[in-house]
Amino acid sequence: MARAREVGHMEIYGGEGEGAVIAGLFRQSDRYETVRPRGRPDWLLAFTLGGSGYFRTADGERRCEAGDVVLLRPGAPHHYGTCPGETWHFIWAHFPGDRVEAGLLPDGEASVVRIVSPGDRRRLYRAMLRVVDDARAQGPFWDELCLASLREALALAARCGGRGSDPRAAEALRWLSAHMREEVRVATVAGAVGMSPSRLSHLFKETTGQSVIDALNAMRIRHAAMLLEMTALGAAEIAYEVGFRNYNHFLQQFRKRYGVSPSGYRRRGGTAKSGGP
Repeated sequence: MARAREVGHMEIYGGEGEGAVIAGLFRQSDRYETVRPRGRPDWLLAFTLGGSGYFRTADGERRCEAGDVVLLRPGAPHHYGTCPGETWHFIWAHFPGDRVEAGLLPDGEASVVRIVSPGDRRRLYRAMLRVVDDARAQGPFWDELCLASLREALALAARCGGRGSDPRAAEALRWLSAHMREEVRVATVAGAVGMSPSRLSHLFKETTGQSVIDALNAMRIRHAAMLLEMTALGAAEIAYEVGFRNYNHFLQQFRKRYGVSPSGYRRRGGTAKSGGP
């Protein structure tokens, strides 16, 4: 049976358990917000139809208005809601990334793409509406139909966002995100994406502007900053949680990016300026 919950202007439909597609259509006042300090295990796509909302991630805050598509990576801490004085109307879906082609998904933790063409907006809305309708009805092959419509929406967003880089670099980033808390070696990442270490290092640097290890450290530090803002965990606990086994190395990397110690960052309420990519 479909799982549905309606509270005011909220409709949620979808399957049960990890890996299921869940979709909905919301119209929410400025009292609405969602905070997930540890993110979710799946991707989120949100397409704004009217009004405005905001998304806060380790990369900062982004305002979303009609025509904006937001994609949030699994495991990325986030906080989103309706902008003050606004009503936010948006359609959304959670979905498993391992059932979608790597080239359709963005590289970063959060991506915002503006769909300018009215025709593309209508097409993307129709695709997302099919996701919600199929999740609601849950007829034969409903999950596959949802994913097919999601692929269309993702392809439109990728095209409008000008993406088209080598998908293996994106796959490596997703692997790093999934294994961030482990000890990571370039050779291990290369094996996971079917490349030699030297070829991956060259391609990754060419595509992202960073080395594999620099990207991993930046990812860990962004997560650490979010945990400092949104939890009461100590700095040493956070360092271990995001994958650092050497606390002094964690402190060095944190100061390099934010210019202050973790305790100083927390005292300032997370307002320290980022000093690097």
